[in-house]
Amino acid sequence: MAQGRGSAGRRAAVLALALVCVLLHGEFAESAVYTVGDRGGWSFNTGGWPGGKRFRAGDVLVFKYSPAAHNVVAVNAAGYRSCSAPRGATTYKSGNDRVTLARGTNYFICTFPGHCQSGMKIAVTAA
Repeated sequence: MAQGRGSAGRRAAVLALALVCVLLHGEFAESAVYTVGDRGGWSFNTGGWPGGKRFRAGDVLVFKYSPAAHNVVAVNAAGYRSCSAPRGATTYKSGNDRVTLARGTNYFICTFPGHCQSGMKIAVTAA
């Protein structure tokens, strides 16, 4: 009899583990990958690029650009408005950066002199 209860407990544990795996797989399977600026890549006047797109937390933005000419800095709302990177902001500079979106509004700017002020910034809101 004790053996039967142990088997039932193991089956329940295996079933619970399988359910967790299915749920996690579903969460990751729904993530999308977007190239910022589409074919033009991360450049000037990409501010309107997010328009009409539906982003979700976990989606990935790919920033493609020349690292000799640009960078990508994840900033807060104040940094976005003022075109300045707060201390400790994450700076990407590979020219092919992948950034996973967090829930809420995600802000990105280029900190090369004058670039953000000339429109090289985006705000992406993820549900």
